[in-house]
Amino acid sequence: QVQLVESGGGLVQPGGSLRLSCASSASRFSIYTMGWYRQAPGKQRELVAVIAAGGRTTYADSAEGRFTISRDNAKNTVSLQMNSLKPEDTAVYYCNAKVPGLNYWGQGTQVTVSS
Repeated sequence: QVQLVESGGGLVQPGGSLRLSCASSASRFSIYTMGWYRQAPGKQRELVAVIAAGGRTTYADSAEGRFTISRDNAKNTVSLQMNSLKPEDTAVYYCNAKVPGLNYWGQGTQVTVSS
């Protein structure tokens, strides 16, 4: 069982920045595809950004150009740098780790963008 612990959420004004971090207990962290997803009230959970084991990144259209996902295999962490935040970015953000046949989620961290 892999545990994922997110941190870094909070309240920020429109146009501001936040950095989310996720610490993983996986013993072979480097082989996992790591991702950030979000779920706003009344909406389905959606992909924000993913970083593959080899470092290739994929972003949702809404995140492209504003968010940056990165990983540190030495520290077993994945981060999401979010800039130019908008009210519509308000959601619970979840860390995800997956390899074929296994899929793990963190508990989530709240991000609220409001003036």
